[in-house]
Amino acid sequence: MKKPLAVASAVLAATLALSACSNSNNNEASSSASPSASNAPQVKNTEDFPNVHYDLGSTRHVPFTEITKENVNDLGVIWSADFKKLDPKIANGNQAFTVVLDGVLYVSTSKNHVFAFEAVSGKELWHWAPDAILEENSKNLVIVANRGVAVAEGQVFMLTLDNRLISIDAKTGKTNKIVSISDAVDGVTVENGYYETTAPVYYNGNLYIGSSGGDNGVRGFVMAYKSDLTPAWDQPFWVVPPKGQDWLKNAIYNGGGAVWCPITVDEETGIIYFGTGNPAPDFYGEDRPGSNPYTDSVVALDGATGKLIWAEQEISHDLWDYDAASTPMLIKAKINGTERKVVVHGGKSGQWWALDAATGERIYDGVQFAKKISHPDPTPEGVLVYPGIYGGQNYAPETYDPQSNYVLIPGIEAPSVAVAQKEGQEKVSPFGTTIAAAPADIKPYGTVTAIDMNTGKIAYQYDTDAQMRGGFTSTATGLAFYGELNGKFRALDIQAGKIIWEFQTIGDNIGSAPSIFTQDGKEYIALTTGGSKPKVMVFALGGDKTQGTAPVDEVEKGAHD
Repeated sequence: MKKPLAVASAVLAATLALSACSNSNNNEASSSASPSASNAPQVKNTEDFPNVHYDLGSTRHVPFTEITKENVNDLGVIWSADFKKLDPKIANGNQAFTVVLDGVLYVSTSKNHVFAFEAVSGKELWHWAPDAILEENSKNLVIVANRGVAVAEGQVFMLTLDNRLISIDAKTGKTNKIVSISDAVDGVTVENGYYETTAPVYYNGNLYIGSSGGDNGVRGFVMAYKSDLTPAWDQPFWVVPPKGQDWLKNAIYNGGGAVWCPITVDEETGIIYFGTGNPAPDFYGEDRPGSNPYTDSVVALDGATGKLIWAEQEISHDLWDYDAASTPMLIKAKINGTERKVVVHGGKSGQWWALDAATGERIYDGVQFAKKISHPDPTPEGVLVYPGIYGGQNYAPETYDPQSNYVLIPGIEAPSVAVAQKEGQEKVSPFGTTIAAAPADIKPYGTVTAIDMNTGKIAYQYDTDAQMRGGFTSTATGLAFYGELNGKFRALDIQAGKIIWEFQTIGDNIGSAPSIFTQDGKEYIALTTGGSKPKVMVFALGGDKTQGTAPVDEVEKGAHD
């Protein structure tokens, strides 16, 4: 059956609703968590997970050492909270990355709820719920995920589905200010096909945001705001030209280049880096001639001004929905025996790049981590494409382990059938293309790939039981933690390439990477799960080891933007 790529309710979006099976977990430590907004903990001796990807370089590598290869099997749940029990209005699914700062865990949910918990006890401090305007504006959207918040200057910042930027008081959970992005960035409305699923990133007094909706023909952008939610740049950086100009001159529905994952910052230079999505329409390129810059690219801007420094395109004139969407990672790694500062990035094309951070020079160019790459031009009859629209690397973040000098890539092996509209039909439809179901006998799964930064070669690769959607967090003891769509949470011995611990969560999927933090010298791991019973769970040594039941079927097929 063919399913149209409709505005914010496409088949890609439908998967983000994350409706899932209803298995429960016996290890749910009680989090009845009565709100106490004025009683935020006065915690000292903490080592935080302060940003959505830990550090501003997005390495997702923490320096903590309590949990080791020798004791990891003693991990268990110390508390968990069921979001739907806290508020039945919370929508199915969850892909939120948690932030932990000064003893408080901040987490968003689908449909833009935000919670603050005492990070170690699980006591609910406050709950910010969407207002009537947000509920009305988002009622017809099927893409309802929110992937996290930024916490800085005593405020919690979130982007909402209906394209607003919100500041919440971090102690009380009360709204400080709300602005519509369309006030500073022309045309950014739900009616025009825009929506927000990403986490803002705070750096040096500024908040950096992008937007979703590339498949709807919107014009992708990055914008900076000050912490008082006034514009920090004179104008946004637009990824693609204005409608009716250059390669967009031939069809009003063309566009794309959405920036739907968080940016990365080089604190030494002030350069920001981000990945961009596909041009639109996805599978029909006749009315968007040329390479369609800067879609499917890694882009570097001056963070203070928004001016372009460099851009490197991964896929030229994309016909297969091969977003370069995931957050680039900035690292200092040994390459050919010499330390270099590089930006590394994997795309949905199933390839991986390492670029010089200052110039964009290609150091490792298109290393294949997908097992099969085959993408003939789409036809009206449909063609089977490897990777499909949900892989190779989707939004899931990589991590870098300095000890092994390995980058870990989360991959998806799931083909799609790409169907191009007959010539001319794209002129009367804002969608232009469809995606048909892949053959039923092809079972999607995931991969973990380790790249040796010294050589650019694959050190090892192994298959996961289910698709690996959430991404990694690694530690100074040589461990990397990640989850799969079957609800399994696992620890990998990075050097050996072997899974050495696993925990079956509640049975729903895992669509985000964990946060790792310490308090009073003890190490904790926070993780969210999705599905019909979305939860937040915190693990530590000595916790409850009672495990859940694996789902019968994987419900989430993937995520687009």
